[in-house]
Amino acid sequence: MDNVLGRRDCRDAEVFKAFLMKDSTKSNRNLYEHLTQLLIKVIDEHTENAVDVVEEMSCDVKRALFSGIQGPLREVPQVSSAELLTEQQRILFSQPEEVVAQEDEMGETALPNVSEIAFYLEQAEVGLGREEMQRIFLALKHLVDSEGLPRCRLWGKILGIESNYIVAEAEYREGEEEQESIEDQPAEEEKEPENSENEQVEADPLPQSIYKPQLDAPKEAIGTGANKFAYYVCKEPGLPWIKLPSVSPAQINTARQIRKFFTGNLESPVGGEEEDDEEDEIPRDSFEVNPDFEEIPVSEMAESLSTWVHHVQHILQQGRCTWVNIAVKPDEESNEDEEGDENEEESEEVEPEVGPALLTPLSQDAEMFNTSPWSSKVSTILTFQHAIAVLRSNLWPGAFAYACGKKFENIYIGLGLKYVGEVYSPPIPPPPLMEYQNGPEITEGLDPTPEEEQALKEDLEEQQAALEEAEASEDDEDED
Repeated sequence: MDNVLGRRDCRDAEVFKAFLMKDSTKSNRNLYEHLTQLLIKVIDEHTENAVDVVEEMSCDVKRALFSGIQGPLREVPQVSSAELLTEQQRILFSQPEEVVAQEDEMGETALPNVSEIAFYLEQAEVGLGREEMQRIFLALKHLVDSEGLPRCRLWGKILGIESNYIVAEAEYREGEEEQESIEDQPAEEEKEPENSENEQVEADPLPQSIYKPQLDAPKEAIGTGANKFAYYVCKEPGLPWIKLPSVSPAQINTARQIRKFFTGNLESPVGGEEEDDEEDEIPRDSFEVNPDFEEIPVSEMAESLSTWVHHVQHILQQGRCTWVNIAVKPDEESNEDEEGDENEEESEEVEPEVGPALLTPLSQDAEMFNTSPWSSKVSTILTFQHAIAVLRSNLWPGAFAYACGKKFENIYIGLGLKYVGEVYSPPIPPPPLMEYQNGPEITEGLDPTPEEEQALKEDLEEQQAALEEAEASEDDEDED
């Protein structure tokens, strides 16, 4: 009897196991394998309170089956902006063999020693960091090789809202000055043919306007004055360099009236394109090397501003470095002697604008807001024998210069805004006025009663009747 029951239990267990091993029509999996893997997971992990989390563990077992399966669709890898910039900067670290051969033949390089400049600027607590300075140096080298510039230097960096500008200052190539001067000349306007109807004299001619537009000062020639150097900008080392156009006096005067942060977009409209405004905002702080210069002690340069001088021409209020009389046009010939005499008298009355002379000491600069426009110091007092003299501009925050023996350099790292004094704060409103004093002339009276109104009306009628009687008696006397 027991054997019969045992055989029946075995047969029932085999049927139940076969039922558990039946594959699903959806997932092609069976419950037997799933429970086996679930129990193995519980035993391996020694999960506490397994009965409470068995549902989550069951989902984990199912999810693990699909973790290694890859579908036919692959996600497109997202490339960050830093990776794109790194890819563009790879060209800076590669150099063609032709360029190497040319550099071996050249005796003088077109670029200064940027690593040495970065070392001194770091002592002056100014700079962009060694890594960025090295990338900028490679970008300047690529600019010189691609444009064939005779000399180039890092002017500085202007900080913007969207992006920054790295500014390079370069000398014009031979023949480029004449070519750009021809391109800057305005095209002659074509004269419209006169209409035959306008030749007829009208009986009542229209009044002629006597308004004369203000003449703009002509642009200085390429290679002189404010256009002495060419300027290139780029947003990051490795990105393309963009050459800024030559600047005109009208653009300089317009830029002087604008006080706004740079956006980082050269095509941004700010009274014109930002490309023109940036050229106007660049202070002309370039220099030329004097081989006969005798070095001045660092202590003397740090104590006295008279040892520092202006080495470029001052930009006048006219927007030029050299003043011109815009009232006189040399190409204009007058047929009438009287008009010529009047023009000569007007030209004599105009006083030419004169700026400070070259090599004017900084000590002669006028104070602004009771503050000196310059501040000088030594880089360190601990190792004074190795210190350098540092000069900082208070008028253009971000402009620095250093000097150490016969080595000197200047750089600008800032927002491109001039110091205009304290930040504007609206005035305090005046105290409230006193209340008007009460009096009988402004006190509101009580409304009269009907009886008082009737009595006043009768009095007015009596006065009117008496007045009419008096007028009638006067008329009778006149008739007699």
